[in-house]
Amino acid sequence: MFQTYLSTNGPHRASSRCKGETNARQTNACFAAPDHRVPAVISLIGNTPLVRLTSVTRSLPGKVSLLVKLEGMNPGGSVKDRAALFIVQEALCTGKLAPGKILIDATSGNTGIAYAMLGAALGFPVRLAMAANVGPERIRILQAYGAEVILTDPEARTDGARRMVRDLVAASPELYFHADQYSNPANPLAHYLTTGPEIWRQSGGKITHFVAGMGTSGTMMGVGRYLRERNPAIQLIGVQPDRAQHSITGLKYLAADDVPAIYDPAGVDRIVEISGEEAQEMARRLAREEGLFVGISAGAAVAAAIRIAQELDEGVIVALLPDGGFKYTSAPFWAE
Repeated sequence: MFQTYLSTNGPHRASSRCKGETNARQTNACFAAPDHRVPAVISLIGNTPLVRLTSVTRSLPGKVSLLVKLEGMNPGGSVKDRAALFIVQEALCTGKLAPGKILIDATSGNTGIAYAMLGAALGFPVRLAMAANVGPERIRILQAYGAEVILTDPEARTDGARRMVRDLVAASPELYFHADQYSNPANPLAHYLTTGPEIWRQSGGKITHFVAGMGTSGTMMGVGRYLRERNPAIQLIGVQPDRAQHSITGLKYLAADDVPAIYDPAGVDRIVEISGEEAQEMARRLAREEGLFVGISAGAAVAAAIRIAQELDEGVIVALLPDGGFKYTSAPFWAE
């Protein structure tokens, strides 16, 4: 049964924790059950490894390093665990997600899985809208966690799912907490407070370029802000598909899609466009040459990072790989 997970200090004291004073791995009043225990899965979010690629980078100049942040190592299998954690934390702190409320949002898969995982651990119901043409693996994972899935028009992609959620919330506002990952400031805050500091620490402050895919844009907005505060010379490289109708799950073609409210064009120095074929080819190469089984958007990030690396004489590039490949095993390109 759903519990508010506020400490005996009361909701006002707990709400003060929602200003970003704690990171994703710290116990806080919002997640502490009445007996002060925190679900174990929460402590597993974040602190993912940063590793150097050695095979697909053989043609790069000797003074250029390409490191990748393996966000598929999060318990829900993706970088979206971080944003979902902070969104849920803020909602519990402020009472937006209270007993009797259902967390609802649109998703292409990863954020929905993170919500479902947290809902199972913390005891609140989750309802998700997603395009009907998503891979079967994502639907089954959501169902395994006990989430309700609403499938929407595949031609309208995630933007269609977002419209469906807005309609449901407008019709029954008392029933839902609309997490709204595309507009919720807790999304980039998660990356400002956790992902950015991890990358800075793990790279020894030597990072010169940060590369990340553009979906909700929360990762780039949060990590980029943190890195710029540490070193304004760091280049922030966003990655998007090269066309509106594309096959890179989780990424948006910003010229044609609804632009997320949390996106600030000034938060990116350059955007690199990658085709679906390039992303799939690189994902396949990472599996076969590096032993890293990652998702299609991760392949896009590495393809973009290598393109940037080929322009440099020296530098330390960090590419964020959003998830693993296990949610995409039904895609035929792996066997090609």
